[in-house]
Amino acid sequence: MPKTQSDPKRNQLLAALPPDEWKRWLPQLERVDLPLGQVIYESGGSLNHVYFPTTAIVSLLYVMEDGASAEIAVVGNEGLVGISLFMGSVSTPNRAVVQSAGKGFRLPASVLQDEFKLAPVMHLLLRYTAALMTQMAQTAVCNSHHSLDQQLCRWLLLSLDRLHGSELVMTQELISNM
Repeated sequence: MPKTQSDPKRNQLLAALPPDEWKRWLPQLERVDLPLGQVIYESGGSLNHVYFPTTAIVSLLYVMEDGASAEIAVVGNEGLVGISLFMGSVSTPNRAVVQSAGKGFRLPASVLQDEFKLAPVMHLLLRYTAALMTQMAQTAVCNSHHSLDQQLCRWLLLSLDRLHGSELVMTQELISNM
């Protein structure tokens, strides 16, 4: 049977849900239009829903303090928008903007968060993943928008933050590779 635009299972993550989860989620899913340019969420804003695009494409942008931004990822029917919700956060460091109009489904934040309460260890690991992904996004933006001196300073500070002492041992070659 072909999947129609109104079928939530056009989203690959929703289609992959085990039957028990699907039964719990289906009544909570809300079909939404995602018009071109719609801001799904702003950097630092609260997340009330997680979005599962079916025919739309959403750009995830990292926004710097001066307002400059860089695209860090795109999400279509293979994924979801709002991963911070299941990683233990109610806000995100990114902006999500529809880059190609289409349809999707959204699920209330509380429903998704309740699902993750079933696995506390996984929740802890996912929170770490959220922090790591934020660091990766900041690194990508820094590498695109900052001078080499600024990039080196950032890298040195990140390294010092992870040491028990205050002495870094490295070669000039290692620094040049970073």
